[in-house]
Amino acid sequence: MMKATHLVFIAIVLFFCNLLKAQTVNPLQFPKDKFTLETKKVRTTKGEVEVIYRAYMHIPYVANPVDKDYQSLNVFVPVKIDGKDTDASNAPILFEIAMGGYMSVNNAESIEAKQVKLSYRADLALVAGFVVVSTGCRGRDNRTANGKYYGKAPAVIVDLKAAVRYIRFNKGVLPGNVDWIVSVGCSAGGAVSALLGTSGNSPLYESYLNKIGAANASDNIFASACYSPITDLEHADMAYEWMYGQTPNRSGLVDQKLSKQLAKAYAEYQQSLNLKGRGDFGMVTAQNYQDYLIRYFLSPSASRFLKDSPDSVRNDYLKKNIWITWKDNKASFTFKDFVSHVGRMKGLPAFDDFNKKSPENILFGNDSVDARHFTNFSLRHLKSNKRSEIDNDIKNFTNLMNALYFVKQDNKGCAQYWWLRNGTSDNHTSQTVMINLATRLQNINKDVNAWLFWDGVHCADYDPEGFIEWIKNITGYRIQINTIEK
Repeated sequence: MMKATHLVFIAIVLFFCNLLKAQTVNPLQFPKDKFTLETKKVRTTKGEVEVIYRAYMHIPYVANPVDKDYQSLNVFVPVKIDGKDTDASNAPILFEIAMGGYMSVNNAESIEAKQVKLSYRADLALVAGFVVVSTGCRGRDNRTANGKYYGKAPAVIVDLKAAVRYIRFNKGVLPGNVDWIVSVGCSAGGAVSALLGTSGNSPLYESYLNKIGAANASDNIFASACYSPITDLEHADMAYEWMYGQTPNRSGLVDQKLSKQLAKAYAEYQQSLNLKGRGDFGMVTAQNYQDYLIRYFLSPSASRFLKDSPDSVRNDYLKKNIWITWKDNKASFTFKDFVSHVGRMKGLPAFDDFNKKSPENILFGNDSVDARHFTNFSLRHLKSNKRSEIDNDIKNFTNLMNALYFVKQDNKGCAQYWWLRNGTSDNHTSQTVMINLATRLQNINKDVNAWLFWDGVHCADYDPEGFIEWIKNITGYRIQINTIEK
């Protein structure tokens, strides 16, 4: 029989174990009381607006971070707008992706000495009463002291999904409506914003998410905003040659034999997509894509630009650009003249560089190799072997990094609402990349708002307030005011 002293000792041990367990904080619990109050003045078309908001900084969003300096986020919650107290508990959540070039985003470096720095879109979101989440993430440049890489594909999208899961896991604690998460990013950030929107709740990421201790919650989002998205990487070289193959860059024309091979491959790829164009256009193919772009995107963009310009500005612009015909408030031109106006930026191949120097080559490296080829075309050219095949793991990673892949798979977690923007003079990738995404989404009955800013360059945004109004319209949300100070 156990002695009474032993029983007392066991009881004491159990008591303290339970006490310690009760005091243990869930690493995925949002620290709702740990914030600072920040004040800033935001310039809008209606005048300057002062916003006071809570700033929750550098919060890890996974239980087992590889590097918490990157796998953490900031949350900004407006509490007073122009002297009026506001309640953001049910507001849309703008999920801002600051990543570019598939590079990492160090969240620990996001705090300045005297003022938290936000993007202009985020500033406008706070003015509208939205919650803003700005997240760090791993990227292609992450490397340990001993030379091991830890941010290659698909690390960036895994981290972003984990951040979304964190938000959902903290429903009712972290302010904002978790059913109204709207992602936004530009360039590679636009590509992963698109990927976040199309791949919601896909089981293909589950093992990666479990490894870093992501929250047990869904990762689909309500809407996705993508500026100049660099997506569909395994077909991007083909698309680039279809559009710019006969346009010289600074070094002159690229190898026309190789360019025509890629353009031919693109025609086959475009045919396989079976995309139905707007209105009565029919199927969009490589053969009629020029007409499709001009009719529904390029001519309307140029026409709006010229119509909205003062007479003197319009006349001067047309004198400098005689390739444009302006009649009855409509701009018309040939596709060849348009492409010559834009010009070619990149060499050949534009993405899967023969020397493996492009950001995309580096994205598809692994923990011990910095850069790898991710298309058979470049690999076969390098090895002079038409039977060479890229590694199976890269085939998987290109799928995991491609928004179009998940739309083609009819992924059920795809976002319903889309805001797609690019500049007509953006020559970082082919205009067909974003338009294919827009068309595919429309074909599956998604609500797509797509537009090209005339003469806009990469990541152009000539209507940031329009973006905020779009969020208001798709959510039906209007700022919640509690009291008005005199």
